[in-house]
Amino acid sequence: MKESNSIQPKQKTTNESQPLPKLAYSPEEAALVIGVCRDTVYRLLKRGLLRSSSALRHKVIPHVEIERFLKSTLEAR
Repeated sequence: MKESNSIQPKQKTTNESQPLPKLAYSPEEAALVIGVCRDTVYRLLKRGLLRSSSALRHKVIPHVEIERFLKSTLEAR
């Protein structure tokens, strides 16, 4: 068999070799999770409808914040 020379990114794992859950997303990743474009995520951030963490140099949007945003925007039927 021929070995592949492609480099695979390392994933952080727990002691049981399970991938760690993602706690926060970049605006681009959040857009994929929500199903909108990146510009829409930045508009939501600017309007205050979606909040990001200010603890880091780059904006990160916590997973729980995405869930809160989606729950708060559900249409009442």
